[in-house]
Order: sequence, then C-alpha cells, then structure tokens
Amino acid sequence: MELTKIEIVDLIEVIENGCVQVRVKSVILENGVRISGTFHRHVVAPGDDYSTEDAKVKAICSAVHTPAVVSAYQASIATQGV
Repeated sequence: MELTKIEIVDLIEVIENGCVQVRVKSVILENGVRISGTFHRHVVAPGDDYSTEDAKVKAICSAVHTPAVVSAYQASIATQGV
C-alpha cells in the first residue's frame, strides 16, 4: 500500500482591491487511486511577501501588485482602521 499526497494550486482569483485569492487542492492517493481530498484557501494582499508561493501565484502577484496598487490598498486599510 503506497500513500501519496499531492498539493496543486488549482484556482487563482484577483479581487478588485488587488488581493490574490489562492485555492490549493490536497489529494491523498492510495496506489494511485484518490481516497481523500480537501481544499485550502489563502489570500496574498498587495504588499505581502509572496516569495514562497507557487510560480503561477508569483507571476500573477508580480503583475498585479504594482506600486500604485500596493499604495491604494494600504491607504484603504488605513481608512478602515484595520
């Protein structure tokens, strides 16, 4: 019996404020047959460190998180008192 865990970034969404939502699918395989699967979501906000993210997420963040987007996001957070 061989168990294998695979994690795949299967969904990346860019929100209006520049946040990048990432969904990671985890699949457990037994002898090559899927026996379990779950999803995990996280957000990469403008200005966050995304250096450890998947290559696709890095590419999208570098394109979307321009200095103007980061400044606008930080200003919107400051006005919300967060």
